[in-house]
Amino acid sequence: MLADQIAKMIEEMLEASGGSLELQRNEMAGRLGCVPSQISYVLTSRFTPERGYIVESRRGGGGCIRIVRKQMHRDEYLMHFFYAIGSTLDEQEARAYLQNLLGNGFITEREATLIQNAVSDGALSDVTPEGRRVVRANIFKHILLSLM
Repeated sequence: MLADQIAKMIEEMLEASGGSLELQRNEMAGRLGCVPSQISYVLTSRFTPERGYIVESRRGGGGCIRIVRKQMHRDEYLMHFFYAIGSTLDEQEARAYLQNLLGNGFITEREATLIQNAVSDGALSDVTPEGRRVVRANIFKHILLSLM
């Protein structure tokens, strides 16, 4: 899949550059033989704050996109997630946070599975759909606090 190729290329470039990268969307699209909007899609869907990235877009002078992989200590990282969650959290966002925590070694596979099950729609089935988002956010935040 093209999105996977784009994400892999950006990850490799980030790794080679030490976690910070500036790229030009049009130039990258030309190298990959795709349209620039496909690059934008990958950036907005895979390089998100909940996955540990900051993406800034600069306009003018050819424009460029700056991607930074956040480097934080464990408790800073957990507090960042705590505040990023806000007052509601859907199941897909929870999975993204868990994958990030797992990928950075802050939780184990078993802990990720337990947390995922605790905040799943199935576990919260007695709560209204909108209420689930609020309850899920509260549960997830309390789990983050207990990890600190």
